[in-house]
Amino acid sequence: MHDNELGKRIAAIEARNNKVTADKAWEVSKTRKLIIFVATYVIVWVFLVWLNAYKPWLSALIPPTAFLLSTLALQKVKMIWIDKFFKK
Repeated sequence: MHDNELGKRIAAIEARNNKVTADKAWEVSKTRKLIIFVATYVIVWVFLVWLNAYKPWLSALIPPTAFLLSTLALQKVKMIWIDKFFKK
């Protein structure tokens, strides 16, 4: 294999690794969670207003809050799973 080809392959692997690292960071970022929280709240709020629900601004907090709580709980479940099934 030529040095030029090897260099290109290494650069491609490094670029892929950087993308994977960025994707992982996004998946666990507070920014992503906040965007999902706000978007879910707004969508549910609009739907509840459309339905003439009682206190839609308060009721719309339930789904995004459940999402945030589940992300907290899933981190602990993930760590337990990794310890039990993935570590050697």
